[in-house]
Amino acid sequence: MIHYISGGERSGKSSYAQKMAEDISKTPFYLATSRIWDDDFKRRVERHISDRDERWTTIEEEKNISSVISKNTTVVIDCVTLWLTNFYVDTNYDTQECLKLAKQEIEKLTKIEANIIIISNEIGMGLHATTESGRKFTELQGWVNQFIAKKANKATFMVSGLPLKLK
Repeated sequence: MIHYISGGERSGKSSYAQKMAEDISKTPFYLATSRIWDDDFKRRVERHISDRDERWTTIEEEKNISSVISKNTTVVIDCVTLWLTNFYVDTNYDTQECLKLAKQEIEKLTKIEANIIIISNEIGMGLHATTESGRKFTELQGWVNQFIAKKANKATFMVSGLPLKLK
């Protein structure tokens, strides 16, 4: 089962996903996809870690997320935006290669017998990026979000801490 949760920054996606995972499993997993880019981001990661108690096991994987999810587990993947950033940087900003690699991983996720909760940002709803790289990434994020939403069994959009059922 794949449950896709999207929304803007600070919309309540992570809290909602964590509560959902805790309702499903007594021992959920948190799959962290981010790289630590700077001190500010490190503090953000530390805050997320402090939000989870001893029931949680954290797995860190920057790109090959399907390779670390075991059968019959409950996993929160947080988040697609940071995961895509890793591909984007490593492919030298090649959106087509990133899209191909992301779709391959999502396809692999659909074949795993597990409860997979995928968190992603809706970055195309805010300010328009001022750089070509930023605009390309926004498009990439939108294409990947659409792909995940189509593959997901359930989809929720978070607004101001409130869940809106999409699918």
